[in-house]
Amino acid sequence: MTTSDKFPDILRELCHNQPLAVLATAAGSAPYANLVAVAFAIDLHHLFFATSRATRKWHNLSSNPQVSLLIDNRSNQVTDFSQAAAATILGTAKELTEADRREGHNLYVAKHPHLTDFIAAPDCALFQVTIEHIYLVTHFQEVMQFDFSS
Repeated sequence: MTTSDKFPDILRELCHNQPLAVLATAAGSAPYANLVAVAFAIDLHHLFFATSRATRKWHNLSSNPQVSLLIDNRSNQVTDFSQAAAATILGTAKELTEADRREGHNLYVAKHPHLTDFIAAPDCALFQVTIEHIYLVTHFQEVMQFDFSS
C-alpha cells in the first residue's frame, strides 16, 4: 500500500486534477487571498506554486510562512450543496532555492506547461508548501481530517 492509498479518491482527484487553489496568507493581522496554480506531490505531503517576487503574496510569505489553501470542485450550481467537495489545506511555505527546485519545477511544469516561461523568469519564486493538515468537506457537512504533522 502506498502512502496515498490512505486518502479517499475524491481527495486525490481534487489535489491532482484541479489546477487552481485559493491561497490565504497573512497581511499583518488580516488574511489575504489569491488564486494560484498548484501542483501536488504524488503522496500529497507537499504542493508547489509560483509567484513573482514583486507580489503582495510573496511579501506576506517572507514575513509569515503559514498558509491555508482551498481547493474545490464546485460548478456554481445548486447541486454543489450536496455534491461538491472542498479541501482546506494548512501548511508552511518556503521558497525553494535553485538546488532544491527540480522536483517542484518538474511537477509544476508538467501540470501547467502554459506557465513554463513564467516559472523560468528570474523574478519568479517557486514555493513548496509542507502540508500539515487537510480538512476534506463533502456532502456540504461531512468532514474528514488528515494529519501530516507527525
